[in-house]
Amino acid sequence: MADVPDKQVKRLRALIQEAETSLAAATELLISLVGDDQNMAPVAREDTLGKVIEGVFDGQNMVGSDGKTYPVPANYASKSKLVQGDILKLTIAEDGAFLYKQIGPIPRKQVVGTLKLENGHYFVEVGPKNFRVLLASVTYFKAKPGDQVSVNVPEDDAAAEWAALEAAL
Repeated sequence: MADVPDKQVKRLRALIQEAETSLAAATELLISLVGDDQNMAPVAREDTLGKVIEGVFDGQNMVGSDGKTYPVPANYASKSKLVQGDILKLTIAEDGAFLYKQIGPIPRKQVVGTLKLENGHYFVEVGPKNFRVLLASVTYFKAKPGDQVSVNVPEDDAAAEWAALEAAL
């Protein structure tokens, strides 16, 4: 393989993860709109036998205890107002369906900031710090760059890069 700069490899990996997350969110949304169908994989149930993995939400994905990254549907993360650092349980059913459940919310605080759009990504500026927010949340609240918004961040937000959009003010 030719010498590929690390920056390009990291960007490609991020794009693939975003695509996987979007695809999982689209599938979940389609199922919620049209219901389970013979052509669609059924949603995993609590009693469904399958592989169970616990992990930490990184703001966009779940980093499992096995070291792998699993895409969390953006609409689930947005609706559940998941905060970076929350503990999730992922059940992977035998048919491949993913079922996420928040099992350990971390302490959080609510802050107000200004929504910004930079390089195709949404951020909330809170004082000197910028937190990324999910596009699904911005779309849901019909927020626009420049709007004042309320976000949830980890209580100890020193290392946090992501926030959960709570409301557009």
